[in-house]
Amino acid sequence: MDLKRSEDRVFESAAELFSVLATPIRLKIISALCNGEKNVSELLQQIDTTQPNMSQHLAMLYRCGVLGKRREGTQIYYRLESARVAELCRVVCTQIAMELDPEAEIDSRERLRTAVRG
Repeated sequence: MDLKRSEDRVFESAAELFSVLATPIRLKIISALCNGEKNVSELLQQIDTTQPNMSQHLAMLYRCGVLGKRREGTQIYYRLESARVAELCRVVCTQIAMELDPEAEIDSRERLRTAVRG
């Protein structure tokens, strides 16, 4: 029974993480922070959204432990706290980018099936 509970906890934790990452803007934030910390203004230069929306997503990623932050004067700088989350996002996004490339030679049985194909 302990093995089943342990396995359940793994799947529950994975589902929680995927729900946090299920928003495109959060994936963009993680991608933008892969090469170092940035403040909100720098993130807004890279990601097309409003400041309140950006702050809401940053707060969620911070509360979940994906991001860390520090204050310098009036600026708050965000950084990735989890290299594993960044790597997970990189792997998934790279796979999807390859599949969206019409020139990619991927066996149809190996392709991920997404709800929306563009």
